[in-house]
Amino acid sequence: MTSQAPDEARVIPLRRPQAGAPAAPPPRRAPAVPAAPAPKEPLWRDLVGDVLRRERLAQERTLKDVADAARISMPYLSEVERGRKEASSEVLAAAAHALGLGLGDLLSLAHGELTRVTSRHAARGRGASAPRHDGLCLAA
Repeated sequence: MTSQAPDEARVIPLRRPQAGAPAAPPPRRAPAVPAAPAPKEPLWRDLVGDVLRRERLAQERTLKDVADAARISMPYLSEVERGRKEASSEVLAAAAHALGLGLGDLLSLAHGELTRVTSRHAARGRGASAPRHDGLCLAA
């Protein structure tokens, strides 16, 4: 057993100082300079929500009017428009139809927005060699 009092912690040094040399503090490192963050890819739910809101406002319709026509709750439609909810394809189709659009129209408009936003980010970050996004690809 040990001869230490039960309330005292036993300290085990990781390095033993050399004989006659005082213990030196660990070397200081210069703080790392963070690299410039890469531009964030936009989220699909933000793009779709922006399109829904833009179309609703262009038609001068209220959130309540569109939510009632789509048979979804007004708070939920608001959250979809703000990109806070990942809406199902049924909800997106209902909201699109309430605005006089098909689901394909909504997705095509969102794809156009995605292309516009990503090409703007690519032009800032990589110059003229940025890849183009000409196709629409959705994965489940």
